[in-house]
Amino acid sequence: MTISVDFEECLKDSLKFRASIEGVETEVTELEVKLEKLVKICNATLEAGRIYSTNARQFVNGIRELSGHCKNDEMMSGCLEKFSNSLSNMIDQHTTLIEVIQKSVKQHLHSFIKEDVRKFKETKKHFDKSSEDLENALNRNAQAPPKKQHEVDEATSALLTARRSFRHVSLDYVLQINVIQAKKKNEMLQFMVSLMDAQSSFFTQGFNTFKSIEAYKKQLAEQLHQLVLNSARDKRDMEQRHATIKQKDVFYDDLAVEFNIEAPNGVVMEGYLYKRASNAFKTWNRRWFSIQNNQLVYQKKLKDNLTVVVEDLRLCTIKSGTDTERRFCFEVVSPSKSCMLQADSEKHQQTWILAVQSSIATAFNERREDNYSKLERTSSMSTGVLDFSDEARPGKEKGLEQVQAIPGNAQCCDCNEHLPEWASINLGITLCIECSGIHRSLGVHFSKVRSLTLDSWEPELLKLMCELGNSTINRIYEARIEEMTVKKPHPGSPRQEKEAWIRAKYVEKKFIHKLPESGIRLRRCSLKRNQRTNTLEKAQKPEKPPKPFLKPRGKTLSSNSGVNDKEASNAESCDELRDLHPGALLYRAAALQNLPVMADALAHGADVNWVNASDENKTPLIQAVTPGSLVACEFLLQNGANVNQMDIHSRGPLHHATIHGHTGLVCLFLKRGASQTAVDENGKDPITIAIDTANADIVTLLRLAKMNEEMREAEGVFGQAGDETYNDIFRDFSHMASNNPEKLKRKSHELRTSTL
Repeated sequence: MTISVDFEECLKDSLKFRASIEGVETEVTELEVKLEKLVKICNATLEAGRIYSTNARQFVNGIRELSGHCKNDEMMSGCLEKFSNSLSNMIDQHTTLIEVIQKSVKQHLHSFIKEDVRKFKETKKHFDKSSEDLENALNRNAQAPPKKQHEVDEATSALLTARRSFRHVSLDYVLQINVIQAKKKNEMLQFMVSLMDAQSSFFTQGFNTFKSIEAYKKQLAEQLHQLVLNSARDKRDMEQRHATIKQKDVFYDDLAVEFNIEAPNGVVMEGYLYKRASNAFKTWNRRWFSIQNNQLVYQKKLKDNLTVVVEDLRLCTIKSGTDTERRFCFEVVSPSKSCMLQADSEKHQQTWILAVQSSIATAFNERREDNYSKLERTSSMSTGVLDFSDEARPGKEKGLEQVQAIPGNAQCCDCNEHLPEWASINLGITLCIECSGIHRSLGVHFSKVRSLTLDSWEPELLKLMCELGNSTINRIYEARIEEMTVKKPHPGSPRQEKEAWIRAKYVEKKFIHKLPESGIRLRRCSLKRNQRTNTLEKAQKPEKPPKPFLKPRGKTLSSNSGVNDKEASNAESCDELRDLHPGALLYRAAALQNLPVMADALAHGADVNWVNASDENKTPLIQAVTPGSLVACEFLLQNGANVNQMDIHSRGPLHHATIHGHTGLVCLFLKRGASQTAVDENGKDPITIAIDTANADIVTLLRLAKMNEEMREAEGVFGQAGDETYNDIFRDFSHMASNNPEKLKRKSHELRTSTL
């Protein structure tokens, strides 16, 4: 043990001894102050730790309560329960750490201050008193007169006693000094070792606790990543649906008033109606009505029991109300009572009346019998049997694989992000989710966005996507980016940069090859026309024709493409697609079924409904009908072509498709709203033309479309059933036209005779 103060010096009571004990006293005083401060701070820290543990336990209890709330979700409840147990274990270990530190402080620092330092101070008091007594005895001995022996003896005796006592106390004091100097090291080291052991144990146990759930955390992280992707996809879908509905020019009532006789949940129709009370006050109350289980019922709140208005719909009738104070009323009358109801609009009223009537008829099985009779009438229109095999219905996945296999379609057309899941159907390109949102903001007149994975795709749309593709469209819309040294955005570019690029590319069309400012007109050779008096204007060939204007790939114009046989042969040597006005270019390319050139013409401002005054006022859509190009017609329709625009003979695309016997195009035009009642200059509508040409399939389609229209306009009960049959048959025709067109080249030579 290191001796701070020597015992020999103590006996001498030398200056060195006095200086040593003064240094020790100062050091012990400072040590006491610092230890008391440390103990105070430690106690405050431990108290804060106890408060933290208490609040943390409340937090864990809250997590457990949340776990109970999510008990129906196995993943969420399991995650919350497992993590709350781990956190609770950590809190227990933290509480143990606080107790260990508290015990260590009490055993070492606190006891050292209260016992050893206090004993040192008491010994110091005895030493100071003994030192003072010795000083007094020395002074008294020095002052004793030599002539007074008794005083000398007393002074000498007192000095010996004081010196003996001082030596005894000073030895004890020196011992206490040396002991406390050694013990302070032990106590402080033991405290720190105990503290660090407790901390090490706490963190080791915490590490082991979290290591035990490490595999579960990784598994949960993967699930979380998938949840984030699903959430983003759901958000995109909701935004798309939101934007689509906002673009529809309909009122809420038009969307809300619908009924379904064959609803899977048995609820034919439901919605709010006002009901007049049967009391003397005749008050009106708004209630939620529904038609279900052959009954008319209502309720005020979802949890309320259903109140039955009509027990059996077969025993009631319905009629428009005669209440003079309110509009849109109708009355449900049964043998026992009647109920006056009020809708929000006239359409709402008529739909409810029709729904009740349909439910009444369904109860008597009239709907099934009427459907059979309609199917028999539909089948009697054709003399053959249509083959609606599975081959005519290509799988969705196969079609999407074809789209994604087109050159350039594996990356976003505008930012090159891999595996795009969206498409612009009028441009024929694939897009990533962010670029698709920007395209959607441009408006449908610039880009019509559809999901490759979530939306259903018609076969003609899939073929359209396969005819174009990102590489083809970018050769048109990005033709000048190299010479302009424009930097194309990449997948990580900010949305603002992508939006500016897309607007410059498709709206402002900054990167396409510009036409000369003077314009380009359709150039023709000087020919004498026998049947026409109008000729196309001549124009000089542009100094630098646009690159994307391609030649017709070895095809020549036929008489059906707007120029007769003689003119076609003469024009073949001097007409090139690159020399045409954009409208005329679109017109010629439509006849040649060249979709890239058609897209090029539209990019250069061609009017999709451009009229060729020198060729019977035909439009590009009519030109595409002649060779029977389903894809070219679909492309023009997606880009705003008018399906009812007539030529000089009052014939629209539907007339021409009927004349040429293109069943798939007839189906396409009918689906796009073509008028089947319009007559040409000879007074013939499309169905008459189909009968004259003995085309059984087209007659079937036209008659079915006419029947469907009549059922929609009729006030009868079964108009909706015709819609389902109509849609099913037209869907089968569309699949066959896209995948097995040879099956639609069926004619019946007996049709005209039997009809006449």
